[in-house]
Amino acid sequence: MSTTQENLMAAFAGESQANRKYLAFAAAADKEGMHQVAKLFRAAAAAETVHAHAHLKNAGKIGNTMANLKSAIEGETYEFTTMYPDMIKQAQAEGQSAVAKYFDFANQVEEIHAKLYQKALENPAALPATDYYVCKVCGYTHEGPCDACPVCGGGAAAFFKVED
Repeated sequence: MSTTQENLMAAFAGESQANRKYLAFAAAADKEGMHQVAKLFRAAAAAETVHAHAHLKNAGKIGNTMANLKSAIEGETYEFTTMYPDMIKQAQAEGQSAVAKYFDFANQVEEIHAKLYQKALENPAALPATDYYVCKVCGYTHEGPCDACPVCGGGAAAFFKVED
């Protein structure tokens, strides 16, 4: 990989993290009643997304939908088979049981994501026309409304509908 390719991927990672961080900062500012500051954080987050997408495109990492599904499956599979299990063990070894528990939630959800992507890869035309709902506590992703989260135990109120 060339230095430019490495730089594109490092820039993509940095911009992606900045986007998520700024959205978290916006939520905190909203809770504190600082709505204009929250708006600024959301605007900067949107700009970081523009940058991240451009870096990913310039790195040649956006393919057709089938290639993108395969890439997504590969990433999610790595997370639930290697990354999170190692992180769970490390957190447990350090006595960070709450962190280990949340890593376990994320681990379970990443496996579900891989399965959803695999289903789409096998027959994208057969995917049902449905809405997706995500648990605000752990990220569990469900086709259609959900009454209870099988990962963290959250109730129906823990879910939000993903908008198009």
